[in-house]
Amino acid sequence: MNIDKVIEIFSETRKESSLPRPIVRKLNLIENHGIEFDKFALKNLEQTVLLVGINSYNLALENDIKIEFGTLGENILVSFDPHKYDIGTKFKIGDDAMIELTQICTVCNHLSIFDKKLPILLKEKRGVYCKIIKSGLILKNMTIKRI
Repeated sequence: MNIDKVIEIFSETRKESSLPRPIVRKLNLIENHGIEFDKFALKNLEQTVLLVGINSYNLALENDIKIEFGTLGENILVSFDPHKYDIGTKFKIGDDAMIELTQICTVCNHLSIFDKKLPILLKEKRGVYCKIIKSGLILKNMTIKRI
């Protein structure tokens, strides 16, 4: 069953973290490591990938908050709402990569630099952390399937 597609991909390779995250051409997900070259690789393997749905950006826009993709700190922006799935749900992206939802991402107050309403608006709607359960390459426009 196809769910949807990857809209955009991001990775933080700089020493200093900042938002929005930079867009990248590909993400190499590595099991028990994280995203190749990503600043947060090998930190917390349960939170190695942040999956954000386009609906989070649409919600901001509906409330007159215009932010660019990557502002929410996501690694993978998708065309569905990951919050509609239970923790433990697994997804296959493209031919090889597999991720598992592990934890709802709490909204950090640093998002208030974009708009003071943003942290409140996106509370429990920012995105979902995932762990990598199978390595693989992710590109923009790849299909995502629930497994």
